[in-house]
Amino acid sequence: MLLPHTLHPSEAVNMRAVVMICLLHSALPYGWVNPGGPPDVPGSGCITDRGSCGCCFMLKEVNRMSTYFNTTLNALEKEYAQAKRSLEKIEGSRCAFSVALTDQPNFFCFGPFAAEKLVTYQHVFVNVGGGYSPASGVFTAAQSGVYSLALTAFGDAGAPGVPLAACADLLVNGRAVAAAREKNAQDQEDSASAVLALHLAAGDKVAVSLPVGCSLCGDGGHFNTFSGFLLYPTE
Repeated sequence: MLLPHTLHPSEAVNMRAVVMICLLHSALPYGWVNPGGPPDVPGSGCITDRGSCGCCFMLKEVNRMSTYFNTTLNALEKEYAQAKRSLEKIEGSRCAFSVALTDQPNFFCFGPFAAEKLVTYQHVFVNVGGGYSPASGVFTAAQSGVYSLALTAFGDAGAPGVPLAACADLLVNGRAVAAAREKNAQDQEDSASAVLALHLAAGDKVAVSLPVGCSLCGDGGHFNTFSGFLLYPTE
């Protein structure tokens, strides 16, 4: 005993299309070989059963169009998946931080100290990606890439004529790569800055160090800042 065959949805659509085409064929005066022209002539191969010939031809056309549609759809789905992965990678690579020494309303100075000391910037403007730690003052690169880094240092000698030492070093993995320096006895207050682009590997640590004898002074005006962001990833 033969069991009934359940058609796939696409097969059912094709079958309905063929049935409708065949019904249409039986109601039209012209043949399928040359639509719009005279009926099929002897020797065409369809003279004996033009209905079956026309249905077979249209079924092949439906299958061809279905194959083309499926192929195109698969290609579009692959392109969409690739674009989605690229977008997710871009969104995942977002990294930017900008911090200031303090947000206290009263003016104070950090340093000078008898030994070199890392600066822990407490006021966070932005910390996209969470790479900067206010507790340690260290920024950790989440991925390899070219980063833009900037440092500003402001100091106040306290009185005219007193030697001024507003200075800070930018460290990468404990090694100084740039410095902001202002040492003189001509100004009671002054500032310095450093801006650079560096290639960092994933896991590299960037921090600011206060050299011996230097100090950073400020208040809620945010005179001392440390900032960085990823220009573009390299992997």
